[in-house]
Amino acid sequence: MVVIVDTISNPLRPRHPEKVNRPDSASPPKPDWIRVRAPNTRGYADTRNIVRANGLHTVCEEAGCPNIGECWDKKHATFMIMGDTCTRACAFCNVKTGMPNALDAAEPANVAEAVAKLGLAHVVITSVDRDDLADGGAEHFAQTIRAIRAACPSTTIEILTPDFLRKEGALEVVVAARPDVFNHNLETVPSRYLTVRPGARYFHSIRLLQRVKELDPTIFTKSGIMVGLGEERHEVQQVMDDLRSADVDFLTIGQYLQPTRKHHAVMRYVPPDEFGSYEKVAYTKGFLMVSASPLTRSSHHAGEDFARLKAARAANAR
Repeated sequence: MVVIVDTISNPLRPRHPEKVNRPDSASPPKPDWIRVRAPNTRGYADTRNIVRANGLHTVCEEAGCPNIGECWDKKHATFMIMGDTCTRACAFCNVKTGMPNALDAAEPANVAEAVAKLGLAHVVITSVDRDDLADGGAEHFAQTIRAIRAACPSTTIEILTPDFLRKEGALEVVVAARPDVFNHNLETVPSRYLTVRPGARYFHSIRLLQRVKELDPTIFTKSGIMVGLGEERHEVQQVMDDLRSADVDFLTIGQYLQPTRKHHAVMRYVPPDEFGSYEKVAYTKGFLMVSASPLTRSSHHAGEDFARLKAARAANAR
């Protein structure tokens, strides 16, 4: 039996207590196109030191992102606010689960300071789910956006939020802070929600993204899914249609990778040419930007993609 243990903060506490007693799920061997280099550059070390010095968490580490070496070498880190413990237990996610600690009132300022030290032109801020909070952490998101604006006025801000399920008024608080990009990931197709994302509701997430554009049409909206979880091609295309019906601008599609044997198995490694096909179909459906590849992740190349997103909107407005 494999026990998933949090070796970062408490070696005695299981990182995913709800998964400890699950049977192992075997995934097929990784193909060559999914392999990446181990992070060992000076830039990577510098980014890690700044993150540590400011007492921050990153989704790059907590979710085991395969692109961490490339991104941190360029001093591109995705900050994860509101702690490192999530109140949900999605079958795909490596972020640890349990009851989170109280919010850190100094965190927004600490994030802003780290953004300044890294010299980021574009920053991505995400968070754990905080179902324990009355507003799901919406005001904390807003405070973080405002702190970055004050410290780094020229930095563009992209947020990747939870779904704020049953948190009335929370979305409005975040949108009022005016991030440049509002991202909320669907993660998978509707038929897989009960096994992959049981705490979420697909059409609530679609409506959340639609509501952002209703509140502020100038904000770019973005969403992403993983493939390799047992979905069918026609289901992926339906997700595209649903997102376009919500006027979503940017779609990301990446390969699901199994964090441990206690997580959902990889049902299939999707070859690169199939990702290319998805990208072509998505553009025909009207997305301003599409990123689809095995190693695509929500915040991978986010700064470059934001520049292309603005250019695409400007071209459409002519």
